[in-house]
Amino acid sequence: MASKTKQRTAARKAAMTTPNGLGEEARRDIGAALNELLADVFALYLKTKNFHWHMSGPHFRDYHLLLDEQAARIFAMTDPMAERVRKLGGTTLRSIGQVSKLQRLRDNDADFVAPEDMLAELREDNFALAAAMREAHVTCDDHGDVGTASLLENWIDETEERVWFLFEAGRPRG
Repeated sequence: MASKTKQRTAARKAAMTTPNGLGEEARRDIGAALNELLADVFALYLKTKNFHWHMSGPHFRDYHLLLDEQAARIFAMTDPMAERVRKLGGTTLRSIGQVSKLQRLRDNDADFVAPEDMLAELREDNFALAAAMREAHVTCDDHGDVGTASLLENWIDETEERVWFLFEAGRPRG
């Protein structure tokens, strides 16, 4: 009986390191880069939903729907990104507190933000996210991780599309 209890306790405390062919340094470096990206993605998701919920003005419907669509696509990155960290043998985010420690994108808790300012801020945040993804891609290249690099390439393209849509939607009429 005591040995079964010890076995269960040991299993609960076992390292969460998944075997992979990239090595410890790659797991550490790529996992860290992806966890920072994941924190930024969660922060951007929540900001996009915040602006979606608080949109107002003559273009309300168009902007409201645009931001809802973008938020869904941003959120869709979270699970594959976290699972990639696990596939590499790392651990990923466990709490909102950890997100707040790692995120590089700034929150916006203002009581009111004008619609054009919302679009501009989200455009800049998506632009910064794409740049951070490119940096993570370099880390993947340095370690020969084509799997993560491939995912990042798709996410960069999706992020650049959001930048484009936000730029065009926020372009002054003239």
